[in-house]
Amino acid sequence: MVYKSSSNLKINLWLLLIATIFFCIQLFLQKPLDIQRSNYLAPPIEIKYLSFGFATQMSDSFWLRAIQDFDYCDQLSNKNECKSKSWLFQVINLTIELDQYFIEAYYYGALSLSVLISDYEGASIIFDKGVKTFVNDWRLLYAAAYHALFEEKNKVKASELYEKAAEQGAPSWVRLLAGRLAAEGGNNIKAKEILEQLIEIESDPKWIEKLKKKIEENKSPI
Repeated sequence: MVYKSSSNLKINLWLLLIATIFFCIQLFLQKPLDIQRSNYLAPPIEIKYLSFGFATQMSDSFWLRAIQDFDYCDQLSNKNECKSKSWLFQVINLTIELDQYFIEAYYYGALSLSVLISDYEGASIIFDKGVKTFVNDWRLLYAAAYHALFEEKNKVKASELYEKAAEQGAPSWVRLLAGRLAAEGGNNIKAKEILEQLIEIESDPKWIEKLKKKIEENKSPI
C-alpha cells in the first residue's frame, strides 16, 4: 500500500509539472490572428482532379464556404462592379465542376454574382453552364434571361431564354415578356419589373430581401 501511494504521488506530481509547463508556454505564444477577407485565396480549379471519388462531398464543402461570403468582392474593377472572375466566382465554379448537377449552386451562385457583387462576367459563365445542364428548369432560365437582358445587354439572348422558360412551364407573364422583348426590343422593360416577378417565385426570405435591395439600387431603364 505504501509503495502504490508513493507511485501515485509521483505520477500526480509529474502531471502537475507537465500542466504547469504547458501553461507557461501558452503565456509566451501569440494568439492566432483573425482571418481577414483580404487573406482569402481562391481554390485552383485543378482540385477537381483530386477528388478521388468524393467529388460530391467536396462540392458540398466548397458550396458551404461560398454561401458564407455571398456578398464578398475581393477586388473592384470600378466603383460599382467587382472584377470579373472574382474569388466568389472561382469557388462557385469549382463547386459546379465537382458536381455538375448541383442546381442550387447554379441558381443562387449566379444570382449572387450578378445581383450582390456585380461580377457580371462570372455570373454569365455560371448561368450559361446552368441553362445547358438544366434545360427544363424555368426558374434558372428566367434568372439567366434577366442577367442577359440587363447586365449583358444581349436582348436576343434574353428573349430566347424567356421563351424557353415559358416553354418549360413558367407563368403566362413570362411568355408575354418574351413577346414584348422580341417585338419592342426591350426598350420599355425595366429591371424593377423583372426583379419583382423574380421575387414572386422566390421562397427564401433572405433572397427576397436581397432582390428588393437590388431594386432600390437599380431603378433606371436599360
